[in-house]
Amino acid sequence: MCAATCLFEGRADTVKRQKSELSRLAAMYGAIDGGSENGERGYTLTFLIAYLRDIGFDYYFIAESFETSMRWSAVHRTCEGVKAQIRSSCERRGITRTFISCRVTQLYDTGACVYFYFGFNFDGVEGDPVEIYEEVESEARDAILAFGGSLSHHHGIGKIRKKWYQGAVSETGVHMVRGLKNVVDPKNIFCANNHI
Repeated sequence: MCAATCLFEGRADTVKRQKSELSRLAAMYGAIDGGSENGERGYTLTFLIAYLRDIGFDYYFIAESFETSMRWSAVHRTCEGVKAQIRSSCERRGITRTFISCRVTQLYDTGACVYFYFGFNFDGVEGDPVEIYEEVESEARDAILAFGGSLSHHHGIGKIRKKWYQGAVSETGVHMVRGLKNVVDPKNIFCANNHI
């Protein structure tokens, strides 16, 4: 099953034309209109995901999401390749009860944002489940970059993705950002004292 939530913006005649065209395309492929109420429910769910994740800990389930962006030509192979990498990473660690998924969340003329969702049941798994999760996600991020995905779409770099930063933007890029930061934030107050 595939679901899409569409938001139309613009003048009334533009929105009417876009809705009509989308309805025509949807009908060609047997799609059904779930109604605007379901779209609103789906959007509301995004605010609840973190709470559902936290409940999972009570049942030995750890999960999180991570995002990237890429050109359209890389979307399918990246989705399949990263999911395969996660499965392989889990198998090497003896993890057999997993959830691995992805979805395209934003569309652009040149590419898309893709979210990956990964979780596993850590009951009986040896080691710290948080460290294991971080190792598997790190290997997944290596795969994302190898398939042509970006280091981030909108979540930024932060501490988790810092080790890939220079490879993603080059040494020159790092010097440019450091130079800008030294001018606008000479006391390193922004970003909780993170350094590049």
